[in-house]
This record gives sequence, C-alpha cells and structure tokens, in this order.
Amino acid sequence: MRTTAHRSRARRALARTAAAAALAAVLTGCQAEGGGRAGERGAQAEARPRWNTAPASVAAVGDSITRGFDACSVLADCPEASWATGSDPAVRSLAARLLGEGALATRSWNHAATGSRMSDLAGQLSAAAGHKPDLVTVMVGANDACRATAASMTPTADFRDGFEKALAALRAGSPASQVYVSSIPDLQRLWQQGKDLPVVRQVWRLGICQSMLADPLSSAAEATARREQVRARVVEYNEVLREVCGRDPLCRYDGGAVFRYPFAAEQLSRWDWFHPGKAGQARLAELAHGQVTSAEPPS
Repeated sequence: MRTTAHRSRARRALARTAAAAALAAVLTGCQAEGGGRAGERGAQAEARPRWNTAPASVAAVGDSITRGFDACSVLADCPEASWATGSDPAVRSLAARLLGEGALATRSWNHAATGSRMSDLAGQLSAAAGHKPDLVTVMVGANDACRATAASMTPTADFRDGFEKALAALRAGSPASQVYVSSIPDLQRLWQQGKDLPVVRQVWRLGICQSMLADPLSSAAEATARREQVRARVVEYNEVLREVCGRDPLCRYDGGAVFRYPFAAEQLSRWDWFHPGKAGQARLAELAHGQVTSAEPPS
C-alpha cells in the first residue's frame, strides 16, 4: 500500500512530465512558425526581380555632369560628350556601350539639365518614364551642395524627401524601369585639383560652386571648416541615395564609386578644372558600364 510520501512523489513526477510536454509543444510551435517566416523570406528573395545586365534603352536624368557641361567648350553644355547617353566616340557613353552607337538616336534620351538640384529630379524622372526605358541613370546632388554659401545647401532631410518623391514619380509612370544611381563626386578633391592654377581661379570666380570654391587659396580656419562642411554634406547625400535606392528592388547604387574616384587633372575640363572633361566623362561611362552589366550589385 502506497504511503502519502509515495503519492506526493508520484504527483510531482507527473507534473514534471506534463510541464516538459507543454514546453516541447511550445518549442515545436515556435520552430514551425520561425520556419514559416524563413520560408516566406526565401520566397520573397526568389520573387525579387532579377537585374537585367543588357538593357535595350537608356534615359538619363541629373545635372550639368550628365549634360557634358564644359566638356567641349567654355560654359556650355555638350550632351554628345555625356557619360550616360553621349555619341562622342572619345567618351563611349554608357548607352553607346550597351546599345551600340547606331541605336543612340532612337533608344536613348537625356533629360538632365545644367543647374538641376534634387528638387528638379521628380520632373525629369516623370519625363523619362514616358519612354518606358529599360534603364534610367541618375546623377544629381552636386548642385544641392554647390551653393552660394554653405548655409544655403539643401538640408539633408529635404534631399531625402525629394529623392523619395522622384523615385515614386518614376514608378508611377514606368514601374519596370531599372535605375542606376551614381554617387556625388567628392567636391573637395576637385577643389584640390584646380586651386593652384590662376586661370582656374578666375573661372571659379564666375560663380561655380562657391560653397566649396570661394577663397580657394585660403587656409584660414573658417575657409577650411566651410569646405569640410560641404564635403560632409555630400557624404550625407550619398548615404541618402544609398538608403532610398536600396529600398527599391530595381534600383542599384554605385556603392560610392564616383565619390571615391580620384579624378586627375587631365580628366577634368580644361576650362574650369571642376566638371569632367571628355576623359573624365569616359571614366564615368566605364564605371557605370561595369556596374550595370554586373550580375551582382557593388558591395
């Protein structure tokens, strides 16, 4: 006959068994739920559109760099020398490399405009969307930092809002277009290339990027701090481009390639030593082509 102590031990053992069974059930449920979420994530990854490395049409938007400003003559656009859609064989633009020179007139379009800022991008992308291009190139933001003073640069929050609205404008008109986003060049490095040349300083006084280029030979603390402030803002803008582009499955950011590229004097315009000359435009085209035709985005 069982004693009270035996019955108590039996009840405790039963309770432990029941608790273990309940815990096992909970763990099994959690694992199943987690596995379900992992499966969903895998399915979403598989559903992500595959990047087309051979687009058959190209539209370009942006600012003076994409218009080939100062690449052919002083203070003038030269779209035939554009890195994105130009026809100049010395440049071999991205569109020429992708489509062949014979297709440039019918399957490439340049909606960039000298002086454009991020606030102008939505209108340009809306126009580009009308062509339903396979690929849209974006290079914008230098003019948001290149202002009369550092204090008048576009706030980073406004820059972000403008880029988000611009991509939305493109998606409203051409949901399937791929987007290649170039980083903004390092304006401080460009200042370093031309600051010691008297003729260049004369051109800069005409009003080119005064937030960076004013008092180009000054080493005073105020001038140095101003240039660092402009460079820091460009870094912030590039981070915005990376983040916002990263949320769009058909958008590819260049990973900062243009910002990091050490443009040499011979690759800059011989009129302003700030905008890319034909050699610089060719290098931009080469960088873009390598990234657009890569199966994987830049790391």
